[in-house]
Amino acid sequence: MKTPIVTIVGKPNVGKSTLFNKIAGSRIAITSDEAGTTRDRIFYKVEHPDIDFFLIDTGGLDFGKDDSSIEGDMRLQAQIAIEEADIIMFMVDSRTPLDTDDFKAAELLRKKAGNKPVFVVANKCDNHVEEADIAELYSLGLGAPHRLSALHKTGFDSLIGKMVKKLKELHFVTKDSPLYKYDTELEGKHRNIAMVGRPNVGKSSLINALLNKEKLIVSPIPGTTRDSTDSLVKHEGKEYNFIDTAGLKRPGRIKLGIEKFSSLRSMASIERCDVAILVLDSSDRIGHQDQQITNFILRAGKGLVILANKWDIKNDEDDEDDDSRQKTEEKRRDRYINMLRNKFQFVPWVPVIFTSAVTKKNLHHIFEQVDMILEERQKRISTAQLNKFVDQAMEDHGPTGASNVRPKIYYITQPEVNPPLFKIFVNRKSAFHFSYVRYLENRIREKFGFIGTPIRMEYKEKPRRERK
Repeated sequence: MKTPIVTIVGKPNVGKSTLFNKIAGSRIAITSDEAGTTRDRIFYKVEHPDIDFFLIDTGGLDFGKDDSSIEGDMRLQAQIAIEEADIIMFMVDSRTPLDTDDFKAAELLRKKAGNKPVFVVANKCDNHVEEADIAELYSLGLGAPHRLSALHKTGFDSLIGKMVKKLKELHFVTKDSPLYKYDTELEGKHRNIAMVGRPNVGKSSLINALLNKEKLIVSPIPGTTRDSTDSLVKHEGKEYNFIDTAGLKRPGRIKLGIEKFSSLRSMASIERCDVAILVLDSSDRIGHQDQQITNFILRAGKGLVILANKWDIKNDEDDEDDDSRQKTEEKRRDRYINMLRNKFQFVPWVPVIFTSAVTKKNLHHIFEQVDMILEERQKRISTAQLNKFVDQAMEDHGPTGASNVRPKIYYITQPEVNPPLFKIFVNRKSAFHFSYVRYLENRIREKFGFIGTPIRMEYKEKPRRERK
């Protein structure tokens, strides 16, 4: 089920982050009177009674500097968010006369947004605003402005109502629609697998190989897949829904700071998958983008497989002799595994598959790993087992303290699965050094497995008994 994307854009310091926080219902974005505080896009899923949507906050559109500056990076991020959006909120300060940057931003929207709906949001209408100031906003050529005070939520409900109405007109499925229930039940029946990674690593080719037909567009040009595509694959009586996603973008000569922003459509696909497969081009280096999208998968709590594609590409050192070729293959695989361990030290529990979309080598391992991870994500350890385990772990290595209070663990439980969550009840959270929770996680994995899935570890302070 496709979730719409709503992007907030505008010049610096017009109230974008304040509006974002009001819609999201919490102070997620950093707000400040200093212009340009939000330098990165913020991504958040909003659960609305009628229709859920992804909300994007962007850095300010500042046209006063050249593209080599931070402002140029912020403008580029905003442009990417505009291209990916289904609805755009263009925010202006109603108390400030329009200037050249406002008209440049409006021109950028006309160029990048195409036929997408644009809401001109006249913010800071909490005080008396002259009608002439509001009338001036029509000159932007983007339609009637919507009066709003993001700070005091004046006009907020009306704006959200109009936005939801527009999403319905764009034929996004609402929660009261029979299609919503059907799609939700359908997604629950399938094993949803998102193919994610940089452009041109072979995601579409891999799905075509699994389908055994040319369903998806495959091209050597990076970025051919512009949106997410679902493909149902049946294997040994089970159904797997493979979600092909647009690759991570790196248009032009972009600084390292931009690399950490994965495609918004890929993020949305990760949100609705059970297991994400990070596809790497084994003939290319592992980049910062690969690490960033892995971090997003972990934050989303999804299962993870690393897939080294294009393993059929020969190295110059490969020999023709079969025995020598096998030894070379083993050495090459060992070198690549060591490189993965170095680049992905934070996920040593992730399984790795070496494959080729061309030769279809090891493709069956994808289904095996997905099934195993889904089973691991449902694993629940009894409280008795956990506490026997934690007693031994503490005997081997007692809790390290970060304060004058001696750290104590009373007991541990696993209240949730998919992904697994462990709650550790302690005397005082601040008494524990952050490395001890990592120690416990490593020991849990050694004892109980949980291969291919992130696990949550939370310290909880046990309520103290009141003195009589």
